[in-house]
Amino acid sequence: MPYQSGSRLPGEKASKLGHLEVLKSELVNKLCSNFELPAKDEDITSQELIWQPYPTGYEPLPIIFGVDGSIQTVKGDSVPRKEMSFIKTALLRLDQQALAKIDKNNPHPFALKKIMTDAALYHATVLPLKNVRVPGVSVLDSVREVIFESMKDDSLNGEPLETLKWLVYEKWDGQEKAIPPFKCPHCPSQAASLPYGAEKGNCTSCGGELLITDMLGFHQDMAEEFAPETVGTSYMLIHETMLLFTGIRLYWESNREILNDCLFIKDGPLSIRAQYSKLVAPIRRFFAFAKSEGITVHLMGQEKTGRFVDFLDVSYRNAPIGSIFIPGDKFIKEEVQHRPEDGAAYGVDTNYGSKIFMKIDDYHHMVLSIPTGTFKPNPTLDDLIGADRIFSTLPTILSSRFEGALLPIELANGVASLSTYPSARILQIFADSFDKG
Repeated sequence: MPYQSGSRLPGEKASKLGHLEVLKSELVNKLCSNFELPAKDEDITSQELIWQPYPTGYEPLPIIFGVDGSIQTVKGDSVPRKEMSFIKTALLRLDQQALAKIDKNNPHPFALKKIMTDAALYHATVLPLKNVRVPGVSVLDSVREVIFESMKDDSLNGEPLETLKWLVYEKWDGQEKAIPPFKCPHCPSQAASLPYGAEKGNCTSCGGELLITDMLGFHQDMAEEFAPETVGTSYMLIHETMLLFTGIRLYWESNREILNDCLFIKDGPLSIRAQYSKLVAPIRRFFAFAKSEGITVHLMGQEKTGRFVDFLDVSYRNAPIGSIFIPGDKFIKEEVQHRPEDGAAYGVDTNYGSKIFMKIDDYHHMVLSIPTGTFKPNPTLDDLIGADRIFSTLPTILSSRFEGALLPIELANGVASLSTYPSARILQIFADSFDKG
């Protein structure tokens, strides 16, 4: 590991000739000569992939929502270096009529701009991570307060926070339920809670103020004067989920029958990890309850990277056009994760959607997640809520600009994206402008 640059001296450079000694090594040459690449048609799995035709011929869903987010963490140049994470999330609403006017291969920039102006809303915030905070307040408490206030963002009328309360208090069935206990941010050894419907309260052990967002557990990833970048990433993922479920909640409370004709698409898997997974159980229960009430909530996630995408990139070639493969617990553990089969079922605590490998044609293949309501370690096609209309809708929203791209996600990314350059430099200059040191 080279020495990094400081305020006076440049950083240490890696050796330009060091690799030559590696290439001269007898051991390196002997080992490399024994390596080989597998044949392209060689099986990549010991288990059979049972591809099956996916349902077609159903009416495409006419109303589509897509959500995406972006994060940029900037570091100051002066010592001590301050760090802040700028976060942006976006929700885009489309209909089939608007999508039909877009050229899938070469969409006109003005057409895209009009859609994103008329049908998109976004949220932006900034989290203090290191050497910057609210005056008189620790970094930990500053981040807690910023997260709570960001969820109440006035530009969104505070709807994401209302959605968080709707989920954790399970308000959809009209019955009061206790919030799941969580660690108090002031006395972590004690369990805390809040009365039904409350946004704020006090710990019964230490009297410290509690915020509804504390139940998510952001404070468990922070020290008193330091917050890692992962806190910003977790906030972005949680806020994406809240935006998407805000659309679901508003329809549920006003005219829930409309949900039968909506498709909600999340960029990424339908999963929430670590302490934040407390949201998974109520989300599952909501889908199960909605199904029992005769309401089909069509929700799906699309993964762009990761082990499942890597697996599909190799295995889809031998799959029939217009087919899906639904992997079970054993297959995922042995063939995708490459770990022993024993232990808890894959996703039992973290996933509210089951994985699906899908091949639409030779140019469009993707990894999807679709809810089943109650957790299913080995789901079938019949377990996937709303799968028939979801699969019938996907061919109508494909984009030809990127591999396996969907227009709603592509457009939502256009609203939410914070590119590394030049956006990051602009944000750094903006952050430095508030330096009072």
